[in-house]
Amino acid sequence: MTAQVSHEDSSVEVDLALEEGYRFRVDLGAGEQTLVMDEPPPLGEDAGPNAARMLAAAVGNCLSASLLFCLRRARVDVRAVRTTARASLVRNERGRLRVGEIRVSIRPEIAGDRSRVDRCLGLFEDFCVVTESVRRGLPVTAEVKPREERSPFDPVAA
Repeated sequence: MTAQVSHEDSSVEVDLALEEGYRFRVDLGAGEQTLVMDEPPPLGEDAGPNAARMLAAAVGNCLSASLLFCLRRARVDVRAVRTTARASLVRNERGRLRVGEIRVSIRPEIAGDRSRVDRCLGLFEDFCVVTESVRRGLPVTAEVKPREERSPFDPVAA
């Protein structure tokens, strides 16, 4: 799969810093917005969502926002939206846990013409950036750059 480059290309970046155990402080890069992520016991202390929960939240949020955008553009009166995203964890052939499936249930509370809603139901998923990326699989590269902590007594290279 080749990505098309256009003037609209952009990226998002987040920074993570280990606090303790498996708990990370995540800087979302939008001002002061931070959150804590952690693994559930026995590894972590469940002080925040883990990556699987965040992935489910990202897919659920993206689909909900995409549907809401379409409904509002179609001038449908949306009074509330409730969404549940459930990530099923499965083991692969090597016994490693993986997200096997994400099921999303979106329940908008609406008033007005149902035909406008039906049109959005056929469109909204295609405009969800995260969901369509996850569905198709996307390349992920990992680069590790170890930094050794220097002792104050180590000689300084000239």
